[in-house]
Amino acid sequence: MDTSLPVVLVPGLAGSPRIYAPIFPALWACGSPVTVANHIRDDSMAAIARRILAEAPSRFALAGHSMGGYIAFEIMRQAPDRVAKLALINTQALPDSPEATERRTRQIGEAEAGRLHAVLDELYPGFVHPSRRDDAVLRTVVHEMGDDVGAAGFVRQQRAIIARTDSRHTLGTIGCPTLVISGDTDTTIPNSLSQEMADGITGAKLLIIPDCGHLPQIEQPAATAAALADWLRN
Repeated sequence: MDTSLPVVLVPGLAGSPRIYAPIFPALWACGSPVTVANHIRDDSMAAIARRILAEAPSRFALAGHSMGGYIAFEIMRQAPDRVAKLALINTQALPDSPEATERRTRQIGEAEAGRLHAVLDELYPGFVHPSRRDDAVLRTVVHEMGDDVGAAGFVRQQRAIIARTDSRHTLGTIGCPTLVISGDTDTTIPNSLSQEMADGITGAKLLIIPDCGHLPQIEQPAATAAALADWLRN
C-alpha cells in the first residue's frame, strides 16, 4: 500500500463529515491523509465535482456515499487520471426517475419553508435497517447532519441530484480498482443497483453488509471500516 495516497470522502444528501466519523480511526491507521469534501455549495454535479477537484490532492482515493457516488461518477468523467481508487457506497448509476424528481421537488419546498427536519424524518425510515427505525441516536445524527448542511445547502443538493446524468454508459470507462458497498436491506437504493454497477465496472468488487440499510458508516461502522481499510491497503 502507498501510505501517501490521500483519501477524499464525499457524503450523501443531507450528509456531513459526521457520517464518516465512526470509520476515521480505521482509515487513519492505514496511514493515508483523509479529508471530507464539501458538497453543499453548488447546485449541479458538474460544479460540485469541479470544486472538489480544485481543492483535492493531485491524485487520491475517492469514496462517495449515495449522492457522493453521483458526484464520484462526475469526478471520474472530469478527471479520471487523478483517481487512483474508487469506492461507491450505497449509490447507483441511474438518473432520477420522474417519481423521484416529483418527491424531491416537494421536499425542496418543505425545506425552503423551514421544515427540513420534517423532511429528514420522512427520509429516515428508508435510511436505516428496519430494526433501527426507532433508534433515537441514529435519528439524532441524521438531524445533526441536516443542520450541518442547512436548508439552502439541501436545496442545492436536491437540484443537483434531479439534474444528474445517467452514469450507466460510463461504467465501462472506469479503470481504477473499485469497491462497491451496499447494505443488505437498503430500501433507498436496492442491492440490484449495486450489482449493476459492479457488473459494469471491470474488476469491481461487491460487498453487501449484513443487517444494514442505507447508512453503513453509522449502522455497521466496524464492517464498513474494515472494508474501506482493505480497499486502501490492496
